[in-house]
Amino acid sequence: MSARIRGIQEAQDGMLRTAAAFRPNGAFGDAVKEATIYLHRYAVSITHVDSGALRASHHIELRGRMGAIYISPSAVRSDGGRPSVYGPYEHARGGSHAFYARTLAEAGQRAAQAGFVRLRGALPR
Repeated sequence: MSARIRGIQEAQDGMLRTAAAFRPNGAFGDAVKEATIYLHRYAVSITHVDSGALRASHHIELRGRMGAIYISPSAVRSDGGRPSVYGPYEHARGGSHAFYARTLAEAGQRAAQAGFVRLRGALPR
């Protein structure tokens, strides 16, 4: 009895491309970056403006498969105020002031979709 396997090389190549896509410096990392940038832009666009320092203080940090957005502790207003001190109080006011909560609720799904499209484009067909 003999057996013959067809397409094994193509299957192995596809598995290797898929594994490479999920490395932090591969397509998965690109997808995280895409989603994080999308969320950052949204958070900036909905943050209430007094002096503009809080809006400008939203900072992105990317580490492999993780993206974070936070108020930079080094940001300072022209009058010496620190967005990292008063920003959490502004956010805690809730409603339209809750820039990070609103960002997740209003743009989280679209950001995830943008990241997924990026990742899907790198996977074998």
